[in-house]
Amino acid sequence: MNSSNKTRYSDEELQEFRKIIVEKLETARAEFRYHQEQLMHANENGTEDTSNSYVTLEEGSLTLEKEQHSQQASRQRKFIDHLENALIRIENKTYGICRETGKLIQKERLMAVPHATLSMEAKLKQ
Repeated sequence: MNSSNKTRYSDEELQEFRKIIVEKLETARAEFRYHQEQLMHANENGTEDTSNSYVTLEEGSLTLEKEQHSQQASRQRKFIDHLENALIRIENKTYGICRETGKLIQKERLMAVPHATLSMEAKLKQ
């Protein structure tokens, strides 16, 4: 069957994509947990025994570090949501179909960005 005439990916192809997504999901969840733990334990290295001039620097550094972990956790949460939605599309057999054009998204694109919902054609029009 010519890939330009295909309207959806086969069940075998969907299972290939599922495997990739599940692996990425496990990694993303582990990274999310790591950043959450860092946020919860950010103040454990107290500054009680540090001179005042360094306390201010230390607190500023901690604030920056907390902010970075918070941003990373937020990005991971968003990525996890996108991957989970991709799994739902696999279940519905709508995975890999561009939400703008209705055409099949290239397999190479889905391998690189498994949560993609737009074909390159549609993405370039944005």
